[in-house]
Amino acid sequence: MNIKRRELIKAALLAGVAGPMSAALAQTKRTINKNPVLISTWNYGRKANAVAWPILEKGGSSLDAVEAGVKLAEADPNARTVGYGGLPDREGKVTLDACIMDSRFNCGAVLCLEQIMHPISVARMVMERTPHIYLTGEGALQFALANGFKKTNLLTPESEADYIEWLKTSNYKPEKNIENRLGGELNHDTIGMLALDNTGNLSGACTTSGMAYKMRGRVGDSPIIGSGLYVDNGAGAATASGVGEEIIRIAGAHLVVGYMEQGLSPENACRKAVEKIVKINPDKSRDLQVGFIALAPSGAYGGYSIQPGFTYAVKSGTKEEVFKAKSFYR
Repeated sequence: MNIKRRELIKAALLAGVAGPMSAALAQTKRTINKNPVLISTWNYGRKANAVAWPILEKGGSSLDAVEAGVKLAEADPNARTVGYGGLPDREGKVTLDACIMDSRFNCGAVLCLEQIMHPISVARMVMERTPHIYLTGEGALQFALANGFKKTNLLTPESEADYIEWLKTSNYKPEKNIENRLGGELNHDTIGMLALDNTGNLSGACTTSGMAYKMRGRVGDSPIIGSGLYVDNGAGAATASGVGEEIIRIAGAHLVVGYMEQGLSPENACRKAVEKIVKINPDKSRDLQVGFIALAPSGAYGGYSIQPGFTYAVKSGTKEEVFKAKSFYR
C-alpha cells in the first residue's frame, strides 16, 4: 500500500469517527432546558425567589432574575446583614459588597460601597458599561452617582442602636458572630442566588454588608468572582455564605464548579469544598460556619455546610421549598 493510499484511508477513518461525534455535540447544543430553577441561600431566599420567579416564568433571563431577587434583601431593613439596615463596620459605616455573573463569563462587582441602596445593580452596570470587573470605595460611589443612583443613609435606627451597644465592649469575634444568626429568618448573612432560565443559561448574584463591626475596608468573599460566586454555563454555578476569609482561601465557588465539571453532583461538589476548608484548619473550623449552594445546567441543585443550620431555598415549576443543608459537623 503506497503512502498516498494510506493517507486517504486514515482520513476516511477519522471522518467516520468525527462525524458521529460532531453530530452528538450538535445535538447536545440543541438540547434546551425548558425548566427554570432558582436556588438562594438561607430562609430569606424563599422571599427573594418569589420576586425573581415571575421573570423566569415569563421567559426572562437568569441575569434579570438574580438581580431582581437579591435587590429585595438589599432594600429590607430587617435583613441586618445585607444592604439597607445592615450592621456597620467598627467605625459605624455601612459598607456594601456585591457581584454578578452571567452565562458568558461576564461579571462585575463593587466593594466597600457606601450610601447606595442596590449595590447589585451597580455591579451589573460595572459589568455592562465599563471595561472593568471591580470598582471600590469612593470610585464605586462616583460611578453609581454618575449613573443615576441616589445617596441613601443605610444605617437604620435599629442597626445604630446595636452598634452603640457593641461599642461598650468592642468585642470582635466574627467566627462566633456568624453562628449567632444561623438559619434566622431576619438575620441570614449574605444572600446569594443562582438561576437557570428556559434558554439553558445560568447566572448568579451575591450581595452583603459583610461581617458586623469589621475593620474599616475589610472585604470578604461575597464580591470576589471565584470565591463568593462563579458561573460556568457548561459546568454549573455556585455561591457561598459564611466567614469569607475561609472561602477566599480555597476560591470556594470556583472550586465547587470545578468539582461539578468533573462529574460530581451539586451537593457532593459543595461537600468537597467544605471538606477542604476543614482539612486546612480542623480546629478553627469547629468555630465557624461556611455554606455553599450549587446549580447544574441540568437543573440539579444542592448545598452543604460546615455546621448544622445552613438553609437554602429552591423554586421551580414544580417545587417551592426551603432545605436544611447537610453539614460536616452534626
